[in-house]
Amino acid sequence: MYPVLIFTSLLCVIFQLEPVQTWVVWDKSAIVDGQWWRILTGNFSHTNYSHLLMNLAGLWIISYLFQPTRKQLTSALAVISLVTGLALLLSSIQIYVGLSGTLHGLFGLFALRETLNGRKSSWLLVLGLVAKIAWEQLVGPSSTTGELINARVAIEAHLAGALAGGSMAIISFLMSKKAN
Repeated sequence: MYPVLIFTSLLCVIFQLEPVQTWVVWDKSAIVDGQWWRILTGNFSHTNYSHLLMNLAGLWIISYLFQPTRKQLTSALAVISLVTGLALLLSSIQIYVGLSGTLHGLFGLFALRETLNGRKSSWLLVLGLVAKIAWEQLVGPSSTTGELINARVAIEAHLAGALAGGSMAIISFLMSKKAN
């Protein structure tokens, strides 16, 4: 797990540097014009260092709490980031950066996986995530977070990531149940 966290953290720092950041931001126009890598890379770029540090702290904390294997974390990061980047193409967002959609997905995946595997207290985590996503969709994002990251909080990414992570947990559970 730790090599994945270190690699991801370094990648995010590199993606903050110019001119690299110019080429990795999720940009709908550039994606439509064929720069498809931005679907994935935009998740690992950030608006500023406060945004970067906040998201990396979230990544490390989620990983510490749920202790995924290296393979679980790598595949979850890749799949959730890809699905989030693709889902944003269906939104009105033109420019997107940040790991928060993926973080919502990781949290949803690991909390729901624990719940489905019998850890009843993890339902509280799942319900908390559902409540947060619902609040954001109905009321809007936190204005203080928007001020801190110097951008509009992309609640669409939070929703897409959470749905991707939840779907991964359910699919994984059903596949393991079918195998047994």
